Amino acid sequence: MNNVKKQFSIRDLENLSGIKAHTIRIWEKRYNLLSPERTDTNIRNYSLASLQKLLNVTLLYHNGHKISKIAKIPENEIPLVVREIVAKNSNKNHAINSFKLAMVNFDQTIFFNTYNNLLSQQSFREIFKETFIPLLNELGLLWQTDTISPAHEHFITSLIKQKILLNTEKLQHLKPTKTDKVFVAYLPENEIHEIGLLYLNYEIVLRGYKCIYLGQTIPMENLMDVMKYFEDIYFLSYFTVVPEKDRINKYIKDFEELVSEYNNPNLWILGRQVQHIDEAKLPKFVKTFTSIEEVISKL
Repeated sequence: MNNVKKQFSIRDLENLSGIKAHTIRIWEKRYNLLSPERTDTNIRNYSLASLQKLLNVTLLYHNGHKISKIAKIPENEIPLVVREIVAKNSNKNHAINSFKLAMVNFDQTIFFNTYNNLLSQQSFREIFKETFIPLLNELGLLWQTDTISPAHEHFITSLIKQKILLNTEKLQHLKPTKTDKVFVAYLPENEIHEIGLLYLNYEIVLRGYKCIYLGQTIPMENLMDVMKYFEDIYFLSYFTVVPEKDRINKYIKDFEELVSEYNNPNLWILGRQVQHIDEAKLPKFVKTFTSIEEVISKL
């Protein structure tokens, strides 16, 4: 437990809860909702218990409870009221906050309990779309603002990967039912952000296609080995960080030259770097997508 982050700044609380620092200060002074410790230089520090309380208060607030009424609820009863709300309807904000607590505590028990609670009400696909995607989108901001460390990010994303792989494995013993195309999912060399690609692999297999998952940081020339064995290949790749902005169009040109003798297999690309692609110069066999949902709609 010595490695768990136990002190949070008011900016950390703002980033994790979505409540502005100014509002948090007002809630402190007017309603005594939180009791921060102060450093010798009068800087507020908040405990893990304060973070947990604020996340619960935030959920109540967003579900129509006035802050003046929340302040009158005994502190030990706030989690009970939260559970009542969650029991009445599947509340993704509560789940996201629970996953955040699991992350800052490096506590996989909280993660699995939260996930299993969601799974009793929703399918895995619904959980990924409605909870994991918003959570992953928030992680980027939390990392950029130093609210969480890379270790926190790797911890939570590894657990999400486990769930994707588990659900994919349940399908992979089934023989593909669609043979008009074969998907090959890979990330370019030095690209390691694979959650989106892993999930698309799941969706492809779910729909009865064969998908060869190559994974992270694949040199382009290694793709030739796959093309020797299969026809009607659809390469699927996620460009999150690489190829870099000034290299992405060259990457596509090099890819075109590499596959020219193999009847130009299709290449589907999505990810943050897609915005830097010159669409006017794209070969016909290359298609870009702006979201996971857009790719799924084309399957």
